[in-house]
Amino acid sequence: MTHLKVGDKAPDFSAKDEQGNTISLSDYKGKKLVVFFYPKASTPGCTAEACNLNDNYDKFKTQGYEILGVSADSAKRQSNFKNKYGFQYPLLADEDKAVIEAFGVWGPKKFMGKEYDGIHRTTFVIDEDGILEDVITKVKTKAHAEQILTD
Repeated sequence: MTHLKVGDKAPDFSAKDEQGNTISLSDYKGKKLVVFFYPKASTPGCTAEACNLNDNYDKFKTQGYEILGVSADSAKRQSNFKNKYGFQYPLLADEDKAVIEAFGVWGPKKFMGKEYDGIHRTTFVIDEDGILEDVITKVKTKAHAEQILTD
C-alpha cells in the first residue's frame, strides 16, 4: 500500500497527540523512532498491537527507540485508549489524515466482503537521521515488538 521503502527519507510531519501537544518528526532527530499506524483505538487488533509494544517499551528504550502510535481517532478517543492501557508513548490524533497520507497508509480495504477506505496497519522504523530502516506491512499484532527488534 505505502509507496515508501527502506532507505527513503521519512516524511516530515507535525500533528497533535492525545493531550493536544504538537509532535513533529524533528522532535526525534538523533533518535530511532518506531511509528506504528493502526486503524482504530480500542479495537481488538489495535489493542493487542499497542499493548505488545507497551509491554516491551523498556526493550525499545534500551535499544534507543522512541515509539509513536498514529490513527485518525480524535484526541479524546486516543486519550481514553492510552489511559485505559497505560501506554508509555504518545498517540497522534491525525483526524485530518495528514500524517497518514504522508506515509501512504490510507486506502481501499476489504472487511467481511465490504470495501471501504481506511488505514492499513503499517509500521515504519526510522533511524537517527530520519531514514526508513524498516517498513512492516504484515504486522503480527500480538508479537509486533519481536518483529521490530529482530529485523
